[in-house]
Amino acid sequence: MSSPLAKPQIIAHIQKGLNYTVFDSKWIPCSSRFVCLGNFPRGTGVMQIYEVQRGEAQLIKEVEKPKPIKCGTFGASSLQQRHIATGDFDGNLNIWNLEMPDVSVYSVKAHKEIVNSIDAVGGLGIGDGAPEIVTGSRDGTVKVWDSRQKDSPVANMEPMEGEAKRDCWTVAFGHAFNDQDRCVCAGYDNGDIKLFDLRNMSLRWETNIKNGVCCVEFDRKDINMNKLVATSLEGKFHVFDTRTQHATKGFASVSEKAHKSTIWQVKHLPQNREIFMTAGGAGNLHLWKYEYPAQRSRMDSEDTEEGVAGSVTLLQNATLSTQPIASLDWSPDKQGLCVCSGFDQTVRVLIVTKLNVA
Repeated sequence: MSSPLAKPQIIAHIQKGLNYTVFDSKWIPCSSRFVCLGNFPRGTGVMQIYEVQRGEAQLIKEVEKPKPIKCGTFGASSLQQRHIATGDFDGNLNIWNLEMPDVSVYSVKAHKEIVNSIDAVGGLGIGDGAPEIVTGSRDGTVKVWDSRQKDSPVANMEPMEGEAKRDCWTVAFGHAFNDQDRCVCAGYDNGDIKLFDLRNMSLRWETNIKNGVCCVEFDRKDINMNKLVATSLEGKFHVFDTRTQHATKGFASVSEKAHKSTIWQVKHLPQNREIFMTAGGAGNLHLWKYEYPAQRSRMDSEDTEEGVAGSVTLLQNATLSTQPIASLDWSPDKQGLCVCSGFDQTVRVLIVTKLNVA
């Protein structure tokens, strides 16, 4: 039997109390810095940059913005520029140069209501093709943007006329393994998960997991679709094997009741796509490993190929707070380094050990 110390450990390395509500925190690529996004009690937005120095988080820069900032991503920027794209409570999409963050380098009124979620691909050397940003909003639409094209989105996925508008809570890019192919996955408040094929401009697959979808993420954005994790309100998450799509059954999946409350976030380890972390509404983190089945596909009774789901193993869990952990981001450069923030107005830098033996 392995000793407890042989397992990965989740260590809270730095804790920093903040004087505002923080919604998102992201590592700045190729640096020991991270950015926090949120809103002040007076109703304005805030962007802070911290640097990890000698076991402390030092505030480098703070900028106040007119509207609260909900989410951000570096995924459409080059490694040289490292511009962050953000979505705010007023439906605006802005791109900021963090060296001079007072004025945005790109701005568009993306949605009529709050931008709940943002993701990007094609930058940072991840994913082929043009750098693109996807936004999901309370107004029910999912839009894809190219910062080289002003004012209008390159794709707009919205409900048909007469269809009820559902609040889109989460969006994610995937399948960007060549210049043409690219998919966007969106999760909605009624449990719908929709997979949009941007090459054919069509709905490739949809399902419903019966609870509001808080977060979706592909294990890798820049490979032929492999796995998709979706987390939900009732403490359940689903792992879909997206390598094999059956005409009627869709993707094979495995679900796990992980937390006693909402799972706000899921993030795959950049250095190992089989390991991912979920963040819960009770202030806890769970570290998981996905194990593939002996055969990932088989023939059904009608001689059609269908996928076979694997299993998930809990590697470690830790409780950091009594409040929900709303954002989570692994460092792309240093394995096991992680930043998370919660509704207790605290940002934490974590170290997760022994990920290479997991």
